[in-house]
Amino acid sequence: MSVIGRTIRKDRHEQCKVWLITGASSGFGKALAEAVIANGDCVAITSRRLDRLQAIAHGHEDRVLPLALGADGLLDTSDDQALAAASNGFDLIIDTVPVKHDINPYVPLLDIDATLVLVGQLGPMDELFTVPAIMGRRRIAGLMIGGIPETQEMLEFCARMNIHPDCEMIRMDQINEAFERIERSDVRYRFVIDMARLAEQAD
Repeated sequence: MSVIGRTIRKDRHEQCKVWLITGASSGFGKALAEAVIANGDCVAITSRRLDRLQAIAHGHEDRVLPLALGADGLLDTSDDQALAAASNGFDLIIDTVPVKHDINPYVPLLDIDATLVLVGQLGPMDELFTVPAIMGRRRIAGLMIGGIPETQEMLEFCARMNIHPDCEMIRMDQINEAFERIERSDVRYRFVIDMARLAEQAD
């Protein structure tokens, strides 16, 4: 933590935005991290799977910092000195954690006039201590999904930057096996059922 925030912004990237994205090893978090990297910004990415984060960072080590998380899937906020060193370091934090959790340690990590965006948890959150938000003019926002124009813009950007979804194709008769793998956390990519082969299985 002591090397993120202000220190991730290298001299030659002084004008880039600095992001923190949780849950960046797969799904939305991974796709967003790849888009941020392609856009030329700096990003700290977090996940319980450090190996997957390192794969995302490969070739972009000057602008990407992988951070492993604890078993609860949250950023390690037990080191007060490290948190203090990273304070005011991020222009944008994207919180993809899909369960009730404490965002208070994240708020001081935002720079002045920066924003923490909740895209994971739908429901109650831990009580918010408002002083860091008010004193630092920091914002906390929520976001679900963009409209058709925003989605089209993102698709076109991904096409230009050669960013593709990571999928594992499975047959219809492999659905139960897929669920078992999910329970074992033996999943790297989203499962997609190969409907084109459905007629072949029926024959």
